[in-house]
Amino acid sequence: MKIVRFQPNPDSRARVVGYLHDVSSEMPQRETRPCVVFFPGGGYVFLSEREADPPAMDFFAEGYQVFVLYYSIGDQAADMRPLIDGSLTLIKIRENSEKWNIFPNKIAVCGFSAGGHAAASLGTLWDSPELKARIDTKGGRNRPDAMILCYAVISVGKFSHSGSAKAVTGGNLTPEMVKFYSLENHVTPKTPPAFIWHTVEDDCVPVENALLFAEALQKQHVPFECHLYQKGGHGMSVCTEEVGSPNPHCATWVPLCKEWLDGLFGFQP
Repeated sequence: MKIVRFQPNPDSRARVVGYLHDVSSEMPQRETRPCVVFFPGGGYVFLSEREADPPAMDFFAEGYQVFVLYYSIGDQAADMRPLIDGSLTLIKIRENSEKWNIFPNKIAVCGFSAGGHAAASLGTLWDSPELKARIDTKGGRNRPDAMILCYAVISVGKFSHSGSAKAVTGGNLTPEMVKFYSLENHVTPKTPPAFIWHTVEDDCVPVENALLFAEALQKQHVPFECHLYQKGGHGMSVCTEEVGSPNPHCATWVPLCKEWLDGLFGFQP
């Protein structure tokens, strides 16, 4: 395994850690691989370790190149910084795709809770005028090819997680800001396919967030898969003893997601 580190955004404290497979002369067909970039949750006020390396290593074991983006949080979470952090991260990965043995057209983002909002922001706002007024998106090289959204914050409106909404808007919850950061408003036919999972019992981020996004994707004919588990709380990560939330039934999201992403990317582990 090779580990790479970089800071994607010179105007924030964001950092990225990547885990890359060694190239093997015995497996030349595995020289280039698809990639997943992980966005841990934490309400935009901290970054959960349980939602960083544990899921990243699960997908690494599937054969993916993986990166963890520690995006802007706290008083740095406003002013589109997480979206800019994510955009510059994907651009950096694509610029180094040959060096890092990554298919540049097979890069997914995976976000948990508020990290799901950051990942879905990238999938829905990658081409927005507001973002392109701030950075050069290199003709859309910041667009992910797929989204994996785990009990994700989607809306900052009626069904919002109040802490995430306050942090990402800088406390400026005007109607304009609510509309901009409620991502169900920005789904278009150019939005990448999505894998969504949530629990109905989630008492932190209401399940309506998943439903709103699935409905918006359906209206725009964007491919998606949505799994709603009846039982289970918030923040379960990969639902194992290692992350402190063992739940064998909800843990099925991991192999289901791998199968979905493998199929989407035409990848055979």
